[in-house]
Amino acid sequence: MKPYFITTAIDYTNAPPHIGHAYEKIVADVLARYQRLQGREVFFLTGVDQHGQKVQQAAEKQGVSPQVFVDQISHQFIELWRTLSISYDAWAATTHPHHGAVVQQVLSKLFAEGWLYKASYEGHYSIRQEQFLTDKERDAAGNFGPEWGEVTFLKEENWYFRLSGCCEWLAQFLEKHPEFVTPSFRQSELKNAAAKITGDLCISRPKSRLTWGITFPFDANFVTYVWFDALLNYLSFAGYSPGEESSKNPDFSKRWPCNYHLIGKDILIPAHGVYWPCMLHAMGFSDDQMPKLLVHGFWTMRGEKISKSTGNVFDLTKTIEHYGASALRYYLMRDVVMGRDADFNQERLLNRYHSELSNGLGNLLNRTVSMTHRYRPEGIRAVTLPKECAELLLENQAALTKYCAEMEASQIHAGLEIMVDIVNRANAFVDTTAPWKVAKDSAAADRLDGILTTLIQSTRTAATLLIPVAPDAAAAILEQLQLEPLSLNHKIALPSLPPNYKPGAAKPLFPRIVEEAS
Repeated sequence: MKPYFITTAIDYTNAPPHIGHAYEKIVADVLARYQRLQGREVFFLTGVDQHGQKVQQAAEKQGVSPQVFVDQISHQFIELWRTLSISYDAWAATTHPHHGAVVQQVLSKLFAEGWLYKASYEGHYSIRQEQFLTDKERDAAGNFGPEWGEVTFLKEENWYFRLSGCCEWLAQFLEKHPEFVTPSFRQSELKNAAAKITGDLCISRPKSRLTWGITFPFDANFVTYVWFDALLNYLSFAGYSPGEESSKNPDFSKRWPCNYHLIGKDILIPAHGVYWPCMLHAMGFSDDQMPKLLVHGFWTMRGEKISKSTGNVFDLTKTIEHYGASALRYYLMRDVVMGRDADFNQERLLNRYHSELSNGLGNLLNRTVSMTHRYRPEGIRAVTLPKECAELLLENQAALTKYCAEMEASQIHAGLEIMVDIVNRANAFVDTTAPWKVAKDSAAADRLDGILTTLIQSTRTAATLLIPVAPDAAAAILEQLQLEPLSLNHKIALPSLPPNYKPGAAKPLFPRIVEEAS
């Protein structure tokens, strides 16, 4: 079976990581862990984009070489992903020699096939976005907006990719492949943008003003434009090798195309939605070999974009230290619909954590394990489940099917809603069956075993569904239960508990987080 290939946009190393980086990696990690839970082989690629003018300028300000600078920033990303338990399988760093060789090989191939040409150009250039601007980027007053940062006027010679030669193909491809971009409203935006493509793409920068990049193989006076370089990482670190067709490389041929290429909405147009498929098309990839783009929204705070320039920021490391990685992962997945924007709110984080994890799942675990030890110190006996117990477990089994459907559709928040429903039903079941009363009736011994079995299995089910989102917390629950996670295949019968089953010692999870008075 083909591995499930998911990749994220690689992070630009001109500044330390922020909440947007963390959110994207967590989403990718959740989808990867879900697929592993399904028993599938997964190839999860992420990494860092290390070239470009902004990196060179930032290094100069610090008085260090660009390589030293990007290594420092890259280390911060790696440490954050370790703290957040991001389970990537491969790490992409665009300064890696293999990547540089792939980029040069692609440039040589495109040059030989007539896709590249050299020409002079003069116009306005955004240093922040590292791209030339046209009048389309001006506002009603004729000015370039603040999103472009410092804009200067340049006249220089560069290499160009014949993007205009792909216009007709791209329009037809988007029309025939509505699944190319998820959510669907982003596909509509992309189709509108693709219809307005004019001109070609400048893919070089003269070394006279930028040396930090991959040198052109056939013109040593130029380095590769950072976006053209960075986009090719999805091939190079998936096993694509210079001088080889994909069919000759078993690792690459079995991985490609990518099942989900996770990106933020700000880099869909034009980079990943226009440049990337056109580059692949020019390289000879078929329509069926195009990756699928999964586009997420922004996190804001107090309704405004999180940005250092506006002071609308928070310390991500301190947030994790205070609330814990599991709490942050859970909140970020629970509080946003895929593709939409969301507002980061610490009060909502605490409410989700306390109501759904601490008072919900944590309470269910603690009372279930404690009652099992108290009422069945010798272990739970295997019995025929009473109707009320069998019905609840059948509901839980049906919930697995719904959970899988939501996760396959990348609706992680909806998958978590199903887990919360399982927990709520189980906690309500405790209240209605009152095991502490049943335990006093010696004639109801079988019913007590059935109730405890149902609660153990319900907690196990909830923990299984939590694995992709909060793997460390889910592992702690299953360890306390002394059980393996369930299979997500709803056609497989719910496994019985081991004979005379006993859970581990009760250890409260999800302790309350007390906020200091301001």
